[in-house]
Parts: sequence; C-alpha cells; structure tokens
Amino acid sequence: MNDTFMKEKPVLPLILSMALPMVLSMLVNSLYNIVDSFFVAQISEDAMTALSLVYPIQNFINAAGIGFGVGINAVIAFYLGAGDHRKADQAATQGLVLAVIHGAVMTVCCIAIMPVFLRMFTSSETVVELGVRYSVVAFSFTLVVTVSMTFEKLFQAIGNMKITMISLMCGCITNIVLDPVLIFGFGPFPEMGIEGAALATGIGQTLTLAIYLAVYLVRPIGVHIRRQYILPSKKMVIKLYSIGIPATLNLALPSLLISALNAILAAYSEVFILVLGIYYKLQTFIYLPANGIVQGMRPLIGYNYGAGESKRVSQIYKIVLCMSGIIMVFGTVICLLIPGRLMGLFTHTAATIQAGETALRIIGAGFIVSAVSVTSSGALEGLGKGTPSLLISLCRYVVVIIPTAFLLSRLFGAIGVWNAFWIAEAITAVISIFVYNKTIARPVGTSQR
Repeated sequence: MNDTFMKEKPVLPLILSMALPMVLSMLVNSLYNIVDSFFVAQISEDAMTALSLVYPIQNFINAAGIGFGVGINAVIAFYLGAGDHRKADQAATQGLVLAVIHGAVMTVCCIAIMPVFLRMFTSSETVVELGVRYSVVAFSFTLVVTVSMTFEKLFQAIGNMKITMISLMCGCITNIVLDPVLIFGFGPFPEMGIEGAALATGIGQTLTLAIYLAVYLVRPIGVHIRRQYILPSKKMVIKLYSIGIPATLNLALPSLLISALNAILAAYSEVFILVLGIYYKLQTFIYLPANGIVQGMRPLIGYNYGAGESKRVSQIYKIVLCMSGIIMVFGTVICLLIPGRLMGLFTHTAATIQAGETALRIIGAGFIVSAVSVTSSGALEGLGKGTPSLLISLCRYVVVIIPTAFLLSRLFGAIGVWNAFWIAEAITAVISIFVYNKTIARPVGTSQR
C-alpha cells in the first residue's frame, strides 16, 4: 500500500475500507459488553448494580487512554499528510511515554478512591464490597489499557485498520470465553465470582496489546518509536495534549453524566440506577459501531487536512454522517420493538423490566439525531480541532442534559430523566452543525503547522 492512498483512492471505497474493520471489531466489543454484564447479572442483582456504579470510573480510564490516543492519531496523520515522517515518529514516541505515565497514575488513584466513590451512590455494603472487589482487579490492568490504546491509534494513523480489528477481536473473544469460566469456575479454574469478570477483561486487554507489539516488532510500519525522541519536546507535548485533553474530556463526560444521573435517580429507587446501567451496556451496540466509522474517518480527515485537500475533507464528513445515521435508525427500531427482551437479558424482576422498557423507548427517540453530534465531534478531532469538539460534547453530556434531567425529574420523576436524553440530543445537533461549519470554514492546513 503506498503512502498517499488516503488522498488518492475514491472517497466512498476508502471510507469503507477504513471503517468496516473498525465497525466489525466494535460490534464484537459491544457483544463483549453485553455478555460480560449478562454473566455478572447471573451472580446477583447486587453484582449488576455494583458493575453499573463502577462503570463511570472504568469509562474514565478508557476515555483517558482512547482520548490521548486520538491526539496521537491526529498529530501523526497530519504530519504524514504533510510529508514530515520525522515529526510523525516524534509524536508516536512521546505519545507512548506519556501514555505509560498516565496509566501508572490512574492505576493508583482509581483503586484508592473506589470505596468512597461507591458510597456516594449506595448505602448497601454488599454493593460496595462487590464494586471494590471488581475494580481492584480490573483497574490493575490500566497501564495495559493506555499503552494498548497508543498502539491502536498508531496503526490507525497509517491506515492499517485490519491489525486493529484483529487485535481487538482477539481480546474481546478471549474475554467472552473466559467470563463464564472464571466467574463460575469450570474444569481446573476456581469460582472467582465478580473478580473473575474483571480478570477475564484484563486478560483480553493484555492479549490485544501483545498482538500489537508482536506485529510492530515483526512487520515494520511507516511510523516508528525511536529512542532519540524519548525526551519530551515542549512543542510536541503541547500539540499532543491540545488534542488529547479535549478528546479525553469528550469521552470522560459520559462518566460525569452517569454519576450525575445516578445521584438524581437514587432519590426515587435503586431500580432506576440499575436500568440506567443496563441502558449504557445496551447502547454500546449502537454507539460503538458508529464510533468504529468515526475511527475510520479520523486519520482520513487528518491526512487530507494536512495535505490541503479541503474538498475530500467535506466529502468524507458527509458520507460518514449518512453511515452513522443508518446505524442510529437501526438502534431506534430495536429499542421500540423489543425493549422488554433486551432488559430481560440482565434481570428477571418484572418491575425492573417494565421500568427499562419505558426508558429504552423514550431514550431511543434521540438516537437518529445524535448522529450529527457524534460525526461532527469525531471529524473535528481528526482535524486537530480539540476545543470545538469538546464544546459539542459539553453540550451533549453536561450543559443541556444534566439541568434538563434535574428539572424534569422534579416534575415527572424518573421518566423526566429519560426524556432529557432526546431533548439534549436535538439541541446539541443544532449546535454541532453551527460549530462544525464555523470551524471548517477556516483555511485548511494552516492551524497546525
């Protein structure tokens, strides 16, 4: 594959070749999320509630790894588009060093805060104990997560989506196979309960990283980790963080949202906290494939932006918007047709299933319009425009939805919280169009040089 295929190949086949491997791996990732939660739910409803409460911190760790990786991806893709391979290598090397530091710090901090964090949302000591047991094991693999994300974005930046797909799928399938084995204890394996679910996840993540490292060492690629660039360059570090921090906040904001909504729903019943947790597991089946398309788009937009190909940048954005919209239509239909069956995967309590049916039908109303903000935010990250992308996410996850959920909950109870989702998506879609068009109107290829 030549170095310039990202600006020469026809746009639609190019997007499909980049996005489809990521969509497939994200679908498997979604399946892992569902299966993982399904087996934890078989332990007890308390275990599922604990998993729901741990999720915001787990999501923050993933957000930090992926978000900083997006910064690495965007900077590498831009310099490759501009023909500066030395700078691309420097970005990859210093990005990896910083990712290692992030992983070490988050491991210590996240394990330390869990008991206090969990007690903010539940008075059940059983739930707290289960949450702590799960998080201690799961968060011990944080360094693996951050380094793995760095290599994932490195391979994506050069357009090698197949390696990313294979690595992620191998990790997820390993996790799916090990979940029941380690949770319930089969053959020579002991029954580990909720810790088994965490260990299965960690082993899957480790395998994913091992595949990345093996491929990098055996098959030379267009970007290299070089010892001469290990010492940080102030200019490069600022460039990486200027995209990485907003991207991390973009991905971490759902954690803040979930914690805020848990606090609002706790005033009514822990059943609604469980419903919210189940919803966030289910919605990965919709948003992770859409995210796979966005991941395929980012290096293409970054490369063409760096190469000054403004027309292709616009074409890529419009096609990806349509593809994301199609996925969201599918999600809306599923939530309207079989919400009870979806909830029944995780609980057998009639009241919880009924509450979940209502929630899924209402929240699903906002899926289609959310394609606008998801695509616009991802495109802006690919362009290296971290701050405008963050503005969109702030509207979607904080500025609009939290006040709306609080006010509507006072009027209509938990149903008011579910309605806040589609209201926030509609308002954010309008803001996204304005922010994207205003940002893209600036001269192409000038802001990062």
